[in-house]
Amino acid sequence: MSSGDVIEDGRRSFNRAALAPSLVVLAAVAGLPALYLLVVSLTPFQLANPGSVSDFSAPLRNYALLPGDPRFVNSLLVQAKLSFWSVLLQVILGTGLALLLNVKSRIVEFARTFFLIPMVLPPIVVAVIWKLIYTPDISPLYYAASLLHVTLPALTSDVSFALWSIIIADTWEWLPFTFLMVLAALQTIPDEYAEAARVDGASPVQIFLYVTLPFIAPILIVSAMFRLIDSVKAFPLIFLLTQGGPGDVTEVTNYYAYLLAFDNNEIGYSGAVTVVMLLLVSVVSLGVLWMGRRREAMA
Repeated sequence: MSSGDVIEDGRRSFNRAALAPSLVVLAAVAGLPALYLLVVSLTPFQLANPGSVSDFSAPLRNYALLPGDPRFVNSLLVQAKLSFWSVLLQVILGTGLALLLNVKSRIVEFARTFFLIPMVLPPIVVAVIWKLIYTPDISPLYYAASLLHVTLPALTSDVSFALWSIIIADTWEWLPFTFLMVLAALQTIPDEYAEAARVDGASPVQIFLYVTLPFIAPILIVSAMFRLIDSVKAFPLIFLLTQGGPGDVTEVTNYYAYLLAFDNNEIGYSGAVTVVMLLLVSVVSLGVLWMGRRREAMA
């Protein structure tokens, strides 16, 4: 074995030793609660009956009840609608905003910083902001509509608009994420490619479709995947704006799990709902990642 191989092996051993404490902490912080959640989901645990936490006589009972639970099935459909539209809007609007602000200007640089504000705000602050916007008596939105003689319904309590009120608020909060990623990707594209396309007579639309889009497509897939995973965490918006209503129009899966655990004291059943939700999110995320890799392999 050469001295270079010895040095390389030593470097790898040092890297493993340096990472070991962080991995142990990560396993303790993330792995143990997840394991406890899985164990609890196999029991009929209720707060009113503490002894039920160790009852494993019918470990799959909670999971067997899920397909016949109409509120659970509805919560999945509501979550799918929320995730689809919020991610789609964030990708489209974020890409458009990045293309618009991909120029060198002090004013544009200030605008870029300004657009990042919603993403760095705490989620509960974002929920409070939109609570003010959606409250008719104090809302600038309703005041502007009254000046234009337009009558707006109560957006968070109207069956037709309640879910869209959450989608709009979530899009406003996380649009900067997609914007920032796409903008970073745009700034890595060599200017020569677009210049060559212009010389050949390509229109701006053709330049975007055949020059820009192929470069930023992997970033769009990655950002969409991250936002798809995070879209299940719209809990603060739903909790403060609609509380799952009207009816169950905005009752997504994690909010339903919250109601089961803290309103109905069904800790075990709530754990099963949460485990299934996490599994579905993982499957969808892996599917998006697989499609992205397949596209890169075919390119």
